[in-house]
Amino acid sequence: MSSTVKTPELSQILAPIALDFKALDELIRLRLASKVALIDQISAYIIQAGGKRIRPALLLLVSKALANGKDTPHALELAAVVEFIHTATLLHDDVVDESTLRRGRDTANAAFGNAASVLVGDFLYSRAFQMMVKPNDLRVMEILSDATNTIAEGEVLQLLNMNDPEVDEESYLRVIRYKTAKLFEASTELGAILAEVASPQREQSAAFGRHIGTAFQLMDDLLDYTADASQMGKNAGDDLKEGKPTLPLIYLLENGSTEERLLVRAAIEQNQDLPEDVFEQIVCAVQDSGALDYTHAAAKREVDLALECIKNFPNNEATAALHTLCEYSLARQT
Repeated sequence: MSSTVKTPELSQILAPIALDFKALDELIRLRLASKVALIDQISAYIIQAGGKRIRPALLLLVSKALANGKDTPHALELAAVVEFIHTATLLHDDVVDESTLRRGRDTANAAFGNAASVLVGDFLYSRAFQMMVKPNDLRVMEILSDATNTIAEGEVLQLLNMNDPEVDEESYLRVIRYKTAKLFEASTELGAILAEVASPQREQSAAFGRHIGTAFQLMDDLLDYTADASQMGKNAGDDLKEGKPTLPLIYLLENGSTEERLLVRAAIEQNQDLPEDVFEQIVCAVQDSGALDYTHAAAKREVDLALECIKNFPNNEATAALHTLCEYSLARQT
């Protein structure tokens, strides 16, 4: 991996939609309002935690790029829908993974308990479905309902892969396509629908989201072994401690020494009982084995495919931002 690449500032990349993002924040607050006090409390907690909001950003950028900078009807509403679906998956993920830290502070389940987190996640899903009918477009409802179903399948696939050292790269990538990349794909395809482009460009937009979403997840899996909690907003090495066989570990299982392979297999199978010295030994092996370079190269291939998908987009600020966002996905440290 190159250490000389300067990470673009995300706020600069998203400058073409800065005003949209401000309006989106207000809309999210409005749509999250509930007469149930606990829902309001947890919703406020989630909003304050922040987040990059890459998925709604992609929807807005693709829509603006293909509409040559013009605003498109329902873009903010659907951007909020995408963010609600994403946040709901995070709430449920943290309960399943028993995570305690996200975005640099306690997870909602750590702060409010598992039951409240799951139920507020359900509220976010149902609110998203209330909102997605407003454009009165069956294509929108089909894309988002299919995406939500695929994400759920991805969650179950990941659960089946937990503590299984036999998971190969193909199976791992399938989980990413379902669990993470699918909502990226839905976001960019919705942007194309809002811009009212023809089917070929809509398909390219969807493929762009799929590839950039895969790249983002690959980089997250890499950063799990390189960034500290203050950078990533979660505990380093959480994937290993949760028994998740991500690509860096899969690479080490296939290319490490006999001792390293045995160590990783045991760690994945018995993650709950992983001593700290063994954990540190595995992290060092991942960092020294070429696993991170291999993972970065895989992310780079996805970014190259993503860039190919938007090569015929109109030449404007939003398209330029999409190109820079691809660079950001590879260079980021958080």
